[in-house]
Amino acid sequence: MEKDKKINLFLDSGAYSAYTQKINIDIYEYIKFIKENEDIITVYANLDVIGSATKTWQNQMIMEKEGLRPLAVFHVEDDIRYLYKYIEKYNHFCIGGMALSPKEQRILFLDRCFSIICDTSDNLPKVKIHGFGMTSFDLLFRYPWYSVDSTSWVVTGRMGSIYIPRYRNGQWIYDENSWKISVSNKSPDMKDAGAHISTMSPVEQRMILQYIHDKGYKLGKSEWKKEAQDYELKEDEKWGEKKPLSKSDKRLVEIIVEEGVSNKYQLRDEMNIIYFLDLEKSMKPWPWAFKNPNTIQSLF
Repeated sequence: MEKDKKINLFLDSGAYSAYTQKINIDIYEYIKFIKENEDIITVYANLDVIGSATKTWQNQMIMEKEGLRPLAVFHVEDDIRYLYKYIEKYNHFCIGGMALSPKEQRILFLDRCFSIICDTSDNLPKVKIHGFGMTSFDLLFRYPWYSVDSTSWVVTGRMGSIYIPRYRNGQWIYDENSWKISVSNKSPDMKDAGAHISTMSPVEQRMILQYIHDKGYKLGKSEWKKEAQDYELKEDEKWGEKKPLSKSDKRLVEIIVEEGVSNKYQLRDEMNIIYFLDLEKSMKPWPWAFKNPNTIQSLF
């Protein structure tokens, strides 16, 4: 990458994926990777250890001794003393480890955390907080995050759906839970009434198509045919199913008549990115006050 084309890149250590897949990440390999790519990495997180606040802290110290300044990470199961330690030592750190917790538990945990983080005369946060894996829109608007990340935009697109904001009084509403609308022409949802754009009411279809068109996209159109497995695809064609078990069976081919979100996951990805960018624009500018209606003590 050319020096004048530097991008803002937030590097996650991959600790959550390593935890769920039972894979070990070598901290010195992680450090080496960061140092070799400092020209393109803007911010990077500590190599946290989910389930061990002590090891997470030790890794933070190792990385700092190596001359790095990673964002520290506080987890849902960590001793609350580490939260106070991070607030005292850093002006910017992360909260994570919430993906496997029920929503009710995450609310209790985050209410307690932000009551401490926002323990000021004006209830504004004392530090910047990045939220790992923050996919819940309710929690996104409930707390004064400085930033968050989530893979839901890409997972949703690859599963054949797009995000649609609520619509009321001629306006798209972003501060309420969105709709996830199945639009892929290969989705099994097409078989169920109301589960896919093609099986929704005419009023719902018009609203969804309006949003798609407002963002400069099309639903798209495809045709289908069966061809032998050794058939050479044309430029506007792609396989519409996996190879049949029997070599003699013909395989479904999708002919792209008009590109759109129904037949290209890349376009669904783009629309979902646009949705989250619009969502970001609709939010209050950071920092904003958090007032916890309850005092939670039982978790710590």
